[in-house]
Amino acid sequence: MRRDTFLKSMAVLAAAGALPLTARAAANLKMMIPANPGGGWDGTGRALGKALIDAKVADTVQYENKGGAAGVIGLAQFVNAAKGDVNSIMITGAVMVGGIITGKPAVSLDKATPIARITSEYNVFVVPADSPLKTMKDVVAQMQKDPGSVKWGGGSRGSTEHICASMLATKVGVDPKKVNYVAFRGGGEATAAILGGNVTVGGSGYSEFAEYIAAGKMRPIGVTSEKRLPGINVPTMKEQGYDVVLGNWRAVYGAPGITAEQRAALTELVVKATKSKSWAESLEKNGWTPALLTGKAFDEFVDNEFASLRGIMHLSGMV
Repeated sequence: MRRDTFLKSMAVLAAAGALPLTARAAANLKMMIPANPGGGWDGTGRALGKALIDAKVADTVQYENKGGAAGVIGLAQFVNAAKGDVNSIMITGAVMVGGIITGKPAVSLDKATPIARITSEYNVFVVPADSPLKTMKDVVAQMQKDPGSVKWGGGSRGSTEHICASMLATKVGVDPKKVNYVAFRGGGEATAAILGGNVTVGGSGYSEFAEYIAAGKMRPIGVTSEKRLPGINVPTMKEQGYDVVLGNWRAVYGAPGITAEQRAALTELVVKATKSKSWAESLEKNGWTPALLTGKAFDEFVDNEFASLRGIMHLSGMV
């Protein structure tokens, strides 16, 4: 084959997305964010997209938000629409694992291709600034008195903040099945409910509440990390006497039906993005803990998460 004919053929294949990612200078990626705008997955996805471009491994990143059912609605759309598409990726994490366990959907996470875990974020619990409950001790006392009177607001049923509220109940002698949890489709809705006083306590990643905490509109009363987060003066649940430690990890999956080589190439793109200046800035700004994990180790991690969360959720009556 003549060289010019070969190059033209390669160009056609690249435009069609048929070449492995490593054969192209950069990719035009499509990212499914299975949540509404304004939440943790949305922030993670858009920060990763910026990092992919900053690392020069993607020319463009096109985002699609599809919230509902702990990300399972977006997952189903991704699996059905992106089969074999090496340019398609999806943001996911612990919340989706919980949603799959509780909802038992027809399409599960094993239908997509695992690429990499990228961050871990711990839940921060907050109350409205004018709440009569000033500390986690106040919240616990009220919950022990009347569990139903304490409304916990956060992500979908089975989310990490839901699990943490149930874990807390078991630690303080309250039936976890009596936890009054109000689920929201996205971080924006949950934030509005907290600010409006429609829930007693809100839970999410620190990044979602940071501006409201700084503005004095929310009061942080506990974080689910083992130790206090760097630069964030919020007491851990553990140091307050409540052994509640749980991280909310976030990850990237590829489309179903891609080859092992294409999975490896996508993994390489994500790893390069996590080494960019843009990504480092996002980690610092949002208080995210870097938690890169790929390959077989990531596959095993996800399997273990399903097993451990299923056990906790069964005890809490979520399953």
